Amino acid sequence: MSNSGKDIVIVGAGGLGREVLMLIHQINQHTPTWNFLGFYDDVAPAEGFLYPYLGNVDDLNATPGPLHAVISIGNCQAKAKVVERLFNNFLLFPVLVHASVINESVQANLIGEGSIICQNCILTTNVHLGKHVLLNLACTIGHDAVIGDCGSLMPQVAVSGGVNLGKGVYMGTNSAILQYKTMGAFTTIGAGAVVTQDLPDHCTAVGVPARIIKQAV
Repeated sequence: MSNSGKDIVIVGAGGLGREVLMLIHQINQHTPTWNFLGFYDDVAPAEGFLYPYLGNVDDLNATPGPLHAVISIGNCQAKAKVVERLFNNFLLFPVLVHASVINESVQANLIGEGSIICQNCILTTNVHLGKHVLLNLACTIGHDAVIGDCGSLMPQVAVSGGVNLGKGVYMGTNSAILQYKTMGAFTTIGAGAVVTQDLPDHCTAVGVPARIIKQAV
């Protein structure tokens, strides 16, 4: 990548991290912005990894000078733990938005630092995203919806108007939640599920309609 632009690193060297690198390239193709330096991950990538590996989270905390970082971890609990560990005051957490997402739509909503909005997502109006939220490909978020910190929505998730997702909610590919429903913190929704009722904290729900199959004590 070009040496011009603002320096940025990705935390998480797995598949999602490489997809976020693709997003950074796509952003640069539209508006040159970022100079990608490499990946940080507590687990070193396997031999043959094609991109610079810069070290673990502790190494990132020790980095001097201003540096932009994006946390590319799909698992919400793991992501939240990494956020808690990052105390380096020099780190900045930009919002990354694909050019296909209408700029006026983003401006009409409240987007927390470190959030990632991928290609073909639609946010309508008065949407609140917390910090470090992932909206993967082609998610739709309805009016007045609130998505808590460290949430991860996989491709083609549909969040209806007035929905409130607690911290760290994970919604699998093609899942949906009906209007004005609430989901508790760190709840997981399986791929293709349809949430038709409020759900408590720390549960897993699957199916149509979604039913709880696991509840943390």
